[in-house]
Amino acid sequence: MDTSPRNDLTRVTLGVLFIGGLIFAAFWVLRPFIAATIWAAMIAVTTWPVMRWFEQRLWGRRSLAVAVMTLLLLLLLVAPLTLAVGTIVTYADDIIAQTTALTRRGLPPPPAWVADIPLAGDEIAAMWNDALASGASGLVTRLAPYADDIAKWFVAQAGSFGFAFVQFLLTAAITAVMWAGGEGAARELRRFAVRLAGPQGDGAVTLGGQAIRAVALGVGVTAVAQASLGGIGLAIAGVPFAGLLTALMLLLCIAQLGPLLVLVPAVAWMYSKGDHAWGTFLLLWSLIPVTMDNVLRPWLIRKGADLPLLLILAGVIGGLLAFGLIGLFIGPVLLAIAYKLLEDWIAAGTATAEGSKAPSAR
Repeated sequence: MDTSPRNDLTRVTLGVLFIGGLIFAAFWVLRPFIAATIWAAMIAVTTWPVMRWFEQRLWGRRSLAVAVMTLLLLLLLVAPLTLAVGTIVTYADDIIAQTTALTRRGLPPPPAWVADIPLAGDEIAAMWNDALASGASGLVTRLAPYADDIAKWFVAQAGSFGFAFVQFLLTAAITAVMWAGGEGAARELRRFAVRLAGPQGDGAVTLGGQAIRAVALGVGVTAVAQASLGGIGLAIAGVPFAGLLTALMLLLCIAQLGPLLVLVPAVAWMYSKGDHAWGTFLLLWSLIPVTMDNVLRPWLIRKGADLPLLLILAGVIGGLLAFGLIGLFIGPVLLAIAYKLLEDWIAAGTATAEGSKAPSAR
């Protein structure tokens, strides 16, 4: 009976269980840092050429380049928060005035089209008429039981915002560490990939980095450009809450839904209020951000990686639905690696088949 370690089933099983338990325990300990680490890796890979550019112009000092890049990364959080708070402060008086006026004069009667809404039209019209009949005091009385739930919701949102803020600071710190020692981290990752899958593993790591840059360039830059141009058009045309609508456009563009869902209602609103000149201007201006993704996005994606455009877009949309916002990068990377491995596997099989046929042809 062979009892060598290689053929000792009990020893092999216990070894596998021990390794699996060790991996699970390590994952559990690092679980609070996983999301921040993934985001930091995506940011570091995407912005690595920018960091190197700063390093070359700061007398070759990596520490100075990392400090500048970290400061810029932090400003990306401070600037949106400042704009959001400024928008709320700017429109706070107007919102309070409109709410007060609505409370004093009561709700208007429901439009006729409300009852025609499929499935829920009758219920909405009935609730509207009930609120209209009870007046402002009755509406306050109805909402009073929900005040506690509303307060709890706001507390939860504040807690979520605080957690997100801490996660961002953690992401910035991990990103700075990756910028400082990026070459060493990339070397270790390549060694692990080669140990796991040979030369194909090294190619998969390279392709993953290219896919991340392709998404950042093609999807991210295009979304920012579309939202910025759309927001400029809204501001020039005098559409209220242009800042909030621009932020909404950015999210829609990242989700590959485009700016039309914001610009079309804005154009319709301009025409409905009788401002046909500015409505026409906004309509013509909207053609620029709506159509630019057909030219800008494919060009930027090809600058980042030599991958099919459909593969990148499918990875972005599928990853967004499967993993949330971080899926914008995870989805394309997974599809790109799977596509490359499948392509190499097919090419290897084709080469083997052609090699086996070559002697018989002679």
